[in-house]
Amino acid sequence: MVAAARITRIRVTEFWVEMQNTGVDYNGFNLVYEPGNTRRLTHYLFSVETSLGITGDYIGGNPVAVAQVGMLAHYLLGRDPFQRERIYNDAKRALRKHDRMGLGPIDIALWDIAGKAYGVPVYQLLGGWKTHLPAQASTYHGDHQPGGLSSPAAFAEFALQCKEMGYRAFKIHGWGQAPIAQEAANVLAVRAAVGPDMALMIDPACEYTTWADALYVGRACDEASFFWLEDPYKDGGISAFAHARLRGQLKTPLLQGEHVRTLEPHVDFALAGGTDYMRIDCDYDGGLTGGLKIAHAAEGLGLDAEIHAPGPAHRHLMASIRNTNYYELGLVHPHMPETSPPVYVGYSDALDAIDANGCVPVPQGPGLGVELDWDYITSHTSNTLVWE
Repeated sequence: MVAAARITRIRVTEFWVEMQNTGVDYNGFNLVYEPGNTRRLTHYLFSVETSLGITGDYIGGNPVAVAQVGMLAHYLLGRDPFQRERIYNDAKRALRKHDRMGLGPIDIALWDIAGKAYGVPVYQLLGGWKTHLPAQASTYHGDHQPGGLSSPAAFAEFALQCKEMGYRAFKIHGWGQAPIAQEAANVLAVRAAVGPDMALMIDPACEYTTWADALYVGRACDEASFFWLEDPYKDGGISAFAHARLRGQLKTPLLQGEHVRTLEPHVDFALAGGTDYMRIDCDYDGGLTGGLKIAHAAEGLGLDAEIHAPGPAHRHLMASIRNTNYYELGLVHPHMPETSPPVYVGYSDALDAIDANGCVPVPQGPGLGVELDWDYITSHTSNTLVWE
């Protein structure tokens, strides 16, 4: 039994990371390999302090999440941090006119508090049992640099490298504004390089201009026996009707749901026939509480739930659900061994983070189970917001 507790303070620490050999693509949104260029990125640490002297910490979110945490702060202060379900539902309603991105970081920090209070890793509180997770190598977006991911042959070579390292799956993020024939050729070249026994996926990140482009690449995925096709074209990944039509033309399963938020829209998308897998991001979808709801809803429909992006919270969620396949380790590149911010001690989502079986471990410490590199975070802090 844990003593009665209250949330006493909420803090958001903004810090910067300088990424070497990093640039952006044609419209400035996607990170790409650019040798010799340094790019400064902003990250956020969300901390929820309690009357127990226990603080829940989570690194993630974005400026929108920070603003929404500020909107929720007056409600959260004084609340019982163990009443996660109540907080989830109240905050979900409070943010109903927004995208609810602020709910995820707070919920994950509350789970970190619970694990620390009980002295166990979060996945055990979630009912989890997996200690190692099979990983997919999820690539940086294609670039136009000599020696980079600049051609189908380069992607094929990198896929083969990842297979030889032990990866069981490889996911392509292609180019922006590339000829659609090049995207289809990439699909076929990667399959030819790795053979039939590696799971392959492609995520155009909603880059393709038309539904017809998505169909064209989808038919190449059919030929190459791809594991899934994800968010192909510029509807933004939100039209269940359009993707149901696409599913009717293809054998390759679709993975959708990254760009709709929380439980109900995910279920609606699946019931409308717009996806074969449900996409979850506990940062985007209401935290571990929201992510678990979506995973169980998918299970009830007989679908698998695939977790977007890497991170300690995502490992705990994946360790706790049956109906999932590959941990998304990324973004990775053959010439960028470390693409995640160096904010943890003894934890990595770098290309070489897998073991000989192509798996990553689930953190075993209390809460999220990772030790933050406070020296790094403090020395790179650019702003701090506090509500108390």
